[in-house]
Amino acid sequence: MIISRTPFRISFFGGGTDYPPWYLKHGGSVLVSTIDKYCYLACRYYPPFFDHKFRISYIKSENCQTIDEISHPAVRGVLQHLKWERGLEIHHVGDLPARGGMGSSSSFTVGLLHALHGLKGNLVSKQQLTRESIHIEQTILMETVGSQDQTAAAYGGLNHVLFSTNGDIIVKPLTLPMERIQELESHLMLFYTGIKRTASNLAQSYVQNIEDKKELMAALSELVEKGITVLHGSQPITEFGKLLNEAWLVKRSFSDKVTNSEVDRMYQSAIDAGALGGKILGAGGGGFMVLFVPPALQSPVRNKLNSFIHVPFKFEFSGSQIIFYDHEQDFSSSEKERNALPIQQFREHDSLNT
Repeated sequence: MIISRTPFRISFFGGGTDYPPWYLKHGGSVLVSTIDKYCYLACRYYPPFFDHKFRISYIKSENCQTIDEISHPAVRGVLQHLKWERGLEIHHVGDLPARGGMGSSSSFTVGLLHALHGLKGNLVSKQQLTRESIHIEQTILMETVGSQDQTAAAYGGLNHVLFSTNGDIIVKPLTLPMERIQELESHLMLFYTGIKRTASNLAQSYVQNIEDKKELMAALSELVEKGITVLHGSQPITEFGKLLNEAWLVKRSFSDKVTNSEVDRMYQSAIDAGALGGKILGAGGGGFMVLFVPPALQSPVRNKLNSFIHVPFKFEFSGSQIIFYDHEQDFSSSEKERNALPIQQFREHDSLNT
């Protein structure tokens, strides 16, 4: 059995410029961080005693004989990509609900890909995890998704990610003093709206005719640079919160599906209670909302939003990891798979591929 742990992410600025139809022509740029909320995937070769070959357990359970019968798109896509042949059992648990704008679908894809490579005894770099998971979601599953979520989940940390017109993805960790990182972290609050939505469906509403939105896309890219300047400079950290408010105003201009009356009421209530800015995460429409609130005003904001779930969090800097590996119960495996590398070597490899 092998278990992967893959973080969820918060995207601050630049979301939208990471869609291939845009960045392959103009380039893209995002400021994103992973947090200490995770997707866990436990995988093992399935014993050959049952009348099905695949068992997948998530919010529901599937028992299937072929890959094509699997209804979970990410599982099906990953197995198709790997040309998987052996029986397999997969169990998923997550710290946060799906369809919440936290990049959960990509964290699942990256985590499953990482676990199955590991189960076969293959060490993969963060770059390979990023590339393969993007290929699975965008090409195999043909979903309307960007490329920042897979990158963030694989690498972890607080990063400036650049998307080049030639398809290259450059991950630049922000080299900030720990005091500055903690100051930013202490000003952020995360709330769950309770509204679930499918990101790829929402994204289609503003990815279509994206060339007609050049001014908005330019504004998104400019906010990335401004946000990085604030974090690296001597300006008060509160300037970052004001930029988040600007980003939200730009984002909601993309489509009438990005927000709704309930989200607008929630956001305005937070502003009235002391928040300086914030945004709905992901494609919009619901899910999680991040708010920038001075610590002294966080109690009034919590009270004002007491009908919503508050989720305390911290940044994390490891990305997708293999946290457990045991090959003792391995039914008719190959020599390579029986001698797959132990967990310590997986960890050392992860630390070298940042």
